[in-house]
Amino acid sequence: MLKPKSWRTGRYIAGNYLFILPFLAFFLAFTAIPIVQAVFMSLFDWPMLGKKRNFIGLQNFIKLMDDGIWWQALRNTLFFAAMTAGGLTAFSLFVSLQLNKRGKGRNLYRFLFYIPVVLSVAAMGIVIGWSFSTQYGLVNALLGTIGIPQINWLGEKELVIPTLAIATLWWGFGGPMLIYLAGLQGIPKQLYEAAEIDGASQFTTTRKITLPLMAPSIFFVLVTQVIAHIQVFGQSYLITGGGPGRESYTSIFYLYQTAWRYYRMGYGSSIAISLAVIILVLTLFQFVVNRRRNEVEY
Repeated sequence: MLKPKSWRTGRYIAGNYLFILPFLAFFLAFTAIPIVQAVFMSLFDWPMLGKKRNFIGLQNFIKLMDDGIWWQALRNTLFFAAMTAGGLTAFSLFVSLQLNKRGKGRNLYRFLFYIPVVLSVAAMGIVIGWSFSTQYGLVNALLGTIGIPQINWLGEKELVIPTLAIATLWWGFGGPMLIYLAGLQGIPKQLYEAAEIDGASQFTTTRKITLPLMAPSIFFVLVTQVIAHIQVFGQSYLITGGGPGRESYTSIFYLYQTAWRYYRMGYGSSIAISLAVIILVLTLFQFVVNRRRNEVEY
C-alpha cells in the first residue's frame, strides 16, 4: 500500500505526463509509427495497387546500391544542400551583422528581408520560374541591359542546381537571419565598449568577440539547414520537374516518383530509410566536429 506522500508524488508525476500526452500522441501517430511501417515495407516487394506482397529481406537496399538514378539524385541533393546550407549560414550572418547596427530603416529592412520566408513553396516556384525564364525572365532582362546574352538558367545541366540554390537562398535566408539577430542582441554591450576603449577595429571586434560568442547560433543554423535542404523537393518538382534530363533530380523527388508514380512502395521505403540514415550520419558528424573544435578552444 502506497504511503500518502508517495501517492501525492505519483499523482503529481502523472499530471506532468498528461501535459505531454497530446504531443506524444502526435509523435506516435505521425513519426514513430510511420518510421516503423517504412522499415517494415522496405523489406517487401510492396506494389501499392497489388495485393501480393513478397518478403525479400534486404533486396531493395541491395538493388538501391546499383541504382544509377539514386546515386545521381543523391549527388544532386548533396551538391544542392552544400550550396544552400553553407550559403544561408554565411549570407544570413552577414545580413544580420549589418542589420544589428544602429541606423534608420533597419526594422523596415528586417521586415522586407523576412517576407520571402512566408511564401509557400508553390508561390516561390512560380516567382522563380518566371524570374529565371529564358524568354521573359527578369534576370535575363537585367543582364541584357549590360550586354550579356540570354542564359538558359533552368535548362543547362551545369546551371540548374546552382540556380535552384540561389533561388532557395533568396527564399529562405530570413529565418536564420532572425536567429542570428536574437543571438547578437544577447551579446553584452560592455564587451564592445571595452574593445572600443582598447582601440580595436570593427573587423577585430567582429572576429574576436562577435563570431566566438555567436558560435552556438551558427552551429544551430548550419545543422538545421543541412537537415532541411537534404530533404529538398518542392524546388525540383515545381520549377524544373527534375530536368533537364535528370540533372535536378533530388533524393526526395526520386522517392516521390518511385512510390507515387510507379507505385513501388517497398523500394520507395528503402530510399526513405537510406536518406534518413545519411541525414543522421551527417548530423552526428557535425556534432563531433563541433565538439572537437570546442575542446581545442577550451
